[in-house]
Amino acid sequence: MPLFEAERPSGFFYQPAFMTTADEAALLAAIGHLTFADFAMRGVVARRRVAFFGEAYDRGIALPIPDFLMPLRTALGAWAQVDPAAFAMALINEYRPGTPIGWHRDAPQYDIVAGVSLLAPARMRFRPYVSPRDSASPAVRRAATHELVLDPRSAYLMTGSARSDYEHHVPPVTALRYSVTFRTLCSVAHR
Repeated sequence: MPLFEAERPSGFFYQPAFMTTADEAALLAAIGHLTFADFAMRGVVARRRVAFFGEAYDRGIALPIPDFLMPLRTALGAWAQVDPAAFAMALINEYRPGTPIGWHRDAPQYDIVAGVSLLAPARMRFRPYVSPRDSASPAVRRAATHELVLDPRSAYLMTGSARSDYEHHVPPVTALRYSVTFRTLCSVAHR
């Protein structure tokens, strides 16, 4: 039996070569002018650095989504079959070599998660989500059931089961990588 049952969970869509190298270069040039901040969740500072735009995790408003992200938001909206304006939040993550993102499920106020990967590839792993209060023993290790490589300039959508029934993580990257993710609020209809 293979370690990973299927290429991806139900509700996860992947598009290699979603953007051109010229579009990636222009996006990276604009990202180069941003100020990134440390990201803390539940009092723990993550190793990745972030730039938030739109509606933040705490329902507060961050800076408005900048103009340089609008063409990408429009393209992702068309692919996800939602009004691009429904993407209420944009997050740019900077992953320096050795930076992971731990196991998590995106905040519950968000529905569709659409993202692109820039510069270096990264592995994204999934495992079934188990609520901490429903877990028989938090010390029991749960194994990943799905894994795929997010190539540079590729895009992904997490909807439905992939969004609600799984958690995901990215093991430490080996080279500088950026991800740009957009999120809709839960009231948005999609695919």
